[in-house]
Amino acid sequence: MSFLNSLNIAGSGLTASRLRMDIISENIANYSTTRTQDGGPYRRKMVVYESLKGDSFSSILKNKLSGDKPTAGVQVSKIVEDDSDFNYVYNPTHPDADQNGYVAMPNVDVTQEMLDMMSVTRVYDMNINALNSIKNMASKALEIGR
Repeated sequence: MSFLNSLNIAGSGLTASRLRMDIISENIANYSTTRTQDGGPYRRKMVVYESLKGDSFSSILKNKLSGDKPTAGVQVSKIVEDDSDFNYVYNPTHPDADQNGYVAMPNVDVTQEMLDMMSVTRVYDMNINALNSIKNMASKALEIGR
């Protein structure tokens, strides 16, 4: 594993973590959104990670030479909507209330979102620590040549 490959792996983790944090923030921001462009309440979104790993030497070499995507690390493969049931709240004065006075609220659980946010923050910190370690190792390797 080369020095630059290690930077790419940690960088891919930072990029994926940032996107996950953006989605968590979007979920929290839409906690009480009862009407979307698609109609109905907002649906919670989740990030799906995918491992990047070259299958063979030739595929790794081809990717390196062409400058395509990294050969190792992580990426976001897709963003999916949570299909769990909506929460129903009795509020007959709400404009989106049904004939019985219940309003369908988004399926966002703020406690779960906060736990996810804490988790992704820790992952982000670990990737920063990995980058700092790589930088320190490179600095020490350069000092050997003095």
